[in-house]
Amino acid sequence: MTKNKKKKGDTCQLNITITMPGLKEVEIKRIEQVEDRVAIHVEMPVRVQCCPRCGNKTKRIHDYRIQKIKHLKWFERFTYIFYKKRRYKCDKCGKEFAEENSFVDRYQRFSREWNQAVNVRSVKTKSFIEVAMQYGSSVSTVIRRFDQLAQKELKEIKELPKVIAIDEYKGDTQEGKYQVIIADGETREPIDILPNRRKKTITNYLRKYGAKVEVVIMDMSRTFKAAVRKALDQPIIVADHFHFCRYIYWALDGVRKRVQSTWSDCDRKRCKKMKYVFYKNSDKLEEKERWYLNRYIKMSKELETAYNLKEAFCRWFKKAKQNGCEGIRNTKEELHRFYEFVEQTGIEEFVRNIKTLKNWEIEILNSFIYEYSNGFLEGINNHSKVMKRNAYGFTNYDRSRARILLTHKYKNIGVHVG
Repeated sequence: MTKNKKKKGDTCQLNITITMPGLKEVEIKRIEQVEDRVAIHVEMPVRVQCCPRCGNKTKRIHDYRIQKIKHLKWFERFTYIFYKKRRYKCDKCGKEFAEENSFVDRYQRFSREWNQAVNVRSVKTKSFIEVAMQYGSSVSTVIRRFDQLAQKELKEIKELPKVIAIDEYKGDTQEGKYQVIIADGETREPIDILPNRRKKTITNYLRKYGAKVEVVIMDMSRTFKAAVRKALDQPIIVADHFHFCRYIYWALDGVRKRVQSTWSDCDRKRCKKMKYVFYKNSDKLEEKERWYLNRYIKMSKELETAYNLKEAFCRWFKKAKQNGCEGIRNTKEELHRFYEFVEQTGIEEFVRNIKTLKNWEIEILNSFIYEYSNGFLEGINNHSKVMKRNAYGFTNYDRSRARILLTHKYKNIGVHVG
């Protein structure tokens, strides 16, 4: 009795016509599995070809050449296409040329499907090294594909929109520690990233592209404010709500730290642990949280006054949002009364911080007139920093910029493309 033994390279003969993604109009002659790899042997059907030199039609075959092409994985096995490339010869001018095909470009060793998948994955993945391991290529090959994609997809900005948002984030590239991101304030899509946060860089950029800019949303950065005013013609600057509100919370936190340092270790540690009750909306406090709040503000008259200042500011902020554009005069008058309330208390932390609010008063009031926010840009910055950490940093500024912009451009595209 004889037993059938499998050879080292198993061959699958295909006797039916099948259509595989990425291999359209291709005749698959056989499929082999050699160890952990798959080899697909293909040919193109014989067709009448048009000579690229004289345009004469011919069907005369000159010779054949085998071309090895890397393709997408099959069943988690690295796959190669062995393409029996047919070369034709023109009867009229004698030109020798290769036939046209739909699965690999000229002078390429990777299939079109492979290139497409690597392009998308290089944008979506954590690092280029991870893509190289998944697709069985070198890191430099993946980086070249990414650079080609960035050059093709990212065009130079012609003109900034009417409303822009501007903010900085820590990129740690070769161009500087911090980069500046500019986004559309209405569509909330990132537009461009500047190499550093210097006043000169921002000013020159806005002068070049900001002819139509009317509204600029920003945090309370003096550099941004000075650059915008210098570059643009009387722009409307809108201060983000979060960035001016936090000055009041910083003042309250400073008072709490100073006061609790004089208490016993038990009360100091417990107050530090329960510090969130001072910042939480008073209407949303639970019974236990309210008990702790009342306990600590009764232990210090100054801390109680500081908490009341915070509550007064919250009431002003809530009412200012209700007043909107129509009641901006009342909003301004009530803000001035809050200033007087702070100055009467004489609490150093609050007196110092309201000086900043006074310097930014116009921009703060603009935030209730135009109702724009910089919150979405903070989300983009957070995503960019997570991307940077996952990739263990981006030294190259151009690739860092391209990665962030392409990630948001391709956010609705799945990673399983090939």
